[in-house]
Amino acid sequence: MAPAHAQQKGYVTNVLTGVAISGYDPVAYFTEDAAIAGTPLYEYEWGGAAWYFSSAANRDVFIAAPEVYAPMFGGHCTTSMARGFLSDGNPQIFRIVADRLLLFHSVGNREAFDMSRAPQLATAIDNWDALPRFQSQANLAH
Repeated sequence: MAPAHAQQKGYVTNVLTGVAISGYDPVAYFTEDAAIAGTPLYEYEWGGAAWYFSSAANRDVFIAAPEVYAPMFGGHCTTSMARGFLSDGNPQIFRIVADRLLLFHSVGNREAFDMSRAPQLATAIDNWDALPRFQSQANLAH
C-alpha cells in the first residue's frame, strides 16, 4: 500500500454500489451503540457517497449534522491512519471516542488503539489532514 501522503481523502464506499461504510447507519452507532444496517429506503447523498439509514429519523438527524455522524478519516481504519496509511475500516469494529465515530480494520487494530488512544488519535488526525482531498474524474477533467 502506498504511504498516506501518496493517497487521497475520501469516504470508504462499496465499489459496486457507491454506498458508504457498507450501508451501515452512521447515526445508530451513537443512538444504539451498535452497527446497524441501513436500507436504501432511507438514503441520503453526502460527501460524494450514498449513506443508508435504518429509519427516516436517523436520516434526518444525519442531514442536520453529517460531519458529526460520519466516521472520522472517511471510514478508514484509525490505527492504520495513525501508522501513516489508509486501509478500509470494518463498520462492525468501531469505537465512539470524543463523540466521534472511529472504524478499525480489525479487532487487533482496535485493541492497539485502545492501548494509547490520545497519541494515536492525534497522529491519525495529523496524517489525515496532510492528505489531499479526493477529486472525482469529473473534477480532474476541468
